[in-house]
Amino acid sequence: MLTLAELLHPITPDRFMADYHDRKPLHIPAGASSTKARIFDWNRLNGLLAQSAIWTAANLKLVRDGAPIPPDQYCTRVRTPTGEVQRPAPARVDVFLSTGASLIADDIQSLTPELAALADMLSRTFGASVGANAYASFGGVQAFGTHFDLHDVFAVHISGEKTWQLYESRADTPVTMPGGGDPRPYFQQTRGPLMQSVRMRPGDVLYLPRGWYHDALADGPVSGGNASLHVTFSVAALYGRIIFGLLETMAMQDPAFRAYMPPAQMDGGAALQRHLADLGQRLAALAASPGFRDTLAGKQAGLAPRLPAYGLPVRKPLTLLRPTGAAPPAATGPLAEALQWAFSQPTFALEDLCAEFDTVDEAALRTAVAAAEADGALKRV
Repeated sequence: MLTLAELLHPITPDRFMADYHDRKPLHIPAGASSTKARIFDWNRLNGLLAQSAIWTAANLKLVRDGAPIPPDQYCTRVRTPTGEVQRPAPARVDVFLSTGASLIADDIQSLTPELAALADMLSRTFGASVGANAYASFGGVQAFGTHFDLHDVFAVHISGEKTWQLYESRADTPVTMPGGGDPRPYFQQTRGPLMQSVRMRPGDVLYLPRGWYHDALADGPVSGGNASLHVTFSVAALYGRIIFGLLETMAMQDPAFRAYMPPAQMDGGAALQRHLADLGQRLAALAASPGFRDTLAGKQAGLAPRLPAYGLPVRKPLTLLRPTGAAPPAATGPLAEALQWAFSQPTFALEDLCAEFDTVDEAALRTAVAAAEADGALKRV
């Protein structure tokens, strides 16, 4: 498993956070002893593609000359037990690849242990949801034109060579793409002058902050077949919009937010003004409270689902507990929610509690349950 220090080496995590994160791009050439390119390879890509049942038009795409190839040109409709899907037909995909089309395999972050571990590390480090896409391209045919992404990007180059063009413009904290049809003319007009050309080789890492304009072209030597393979990790952290929903949920526990508002004409609007000012102060206090912070931290933790740990054919034993009627231990945020659920059950399995609240730190859950058991609030069944 690559740590953040290993992914960024020789740049230290402290320097990255201080000088580059959400500030500017960073190209890290592979050192002589770099093992970063080992997280993936052509054989593993081919092996994943051979598992045809996991692919649909939504997660396996073909792009050529900046435009997506319509799914009905490389997919067939297949009946499955859960309904009809558009599934890529390998022979048709091969034909388009032979013409130079690029292949994009989306959402592969959980399909190999190496990708899953790296995605998990990035998710926990940045409090973000992380996806991984593989891009297989061929020399001289561009997949995507100039664009920016709505998330940070860590690109790890696996095989061949590719030149990334980085432009001077950066969209200001974008959360949606420009509307109005084809966005390519907009990107061309707003990308600004070329800032830097980055030649990516196996083991190189490229970091791009959200909103940074860029494009890329595979242009390796003919002796290498002009094929290029890289994996991008999209890192999408939470932003301010999430607090509105969380504040609404928590604020409604306060009777002041359930009270009727004074009519606007009362006292020339002064009563309504006082009421709104009081609610605003309550919201500010709630947003600044440790409980709200812990709730938001739980949401961040939930973006990094626990890595699967099956152990078949062993059948794991369950730890059954029941509340005794005594008060549960004090807790805040998501841990408090988990304990409230546990203490509302006639009996429950500790393992089920951990599964039901998989966004809560498992060690914290087990510690809280052990404390409740020691205090006599829970009893083994």
